[in-house]
Amino acid sequence: MLLRPISPADLPELLTVNNAAVPNVNELDAGRFAELGGMAELATVATDGDTLLGFVLAMAEGADYDSANYLWFSARYPRFLYVDRVIVAESGRGAGTGTALYKAVFDHAGPGVPVTCEVNVRPPNEGSMRFHLRHGFTEVGRQDTEGGTKTVALLAAG
Repeated sequence: MLLRPISPADLPELLTVNNAAVPNVNELDAGRFAELGGMAELATVATDGDTLLGFVLAMAEGADYDSANYLWFSARYPRFLYVDRVIVAESGRGAGTGTALYKAVFDHAGPGVPVTCEVNVRPPNEGSMRFHLRHGFTEVGRQDTEGGTKTVALLAAG
């Protein structure tokens, strides 16, 4: 498995993988995906040869990002690295891809900087919640999003 920065050539396949993960993440079009990648402090893809295994986009404090979940952490944490999305493709499941991507996030954040994220609890994303709890995350809050149609658990580690 190779971890490397996301390149513009990756965009079409990353967008397909992202949108296949709805409702666990929000659907994006190419323009919005490129915008998020541009504001990300960390934009990393995991590959095995030509096979995409997964990717992560993470934003640091101070980003010009309008996500309700990012803004929740901005109001409460002076420093943090917010995992906006970490998605493991079908080809990367069970191969340690998620763990490798999160190791890159924690390494990038460095000591004393919390890594933060959200996980859907309504509708439930039980697999993601188990993964995050197993990797040291704890729930630090909850909020309703998308006009009350979703509830997320806000998590932090480190």
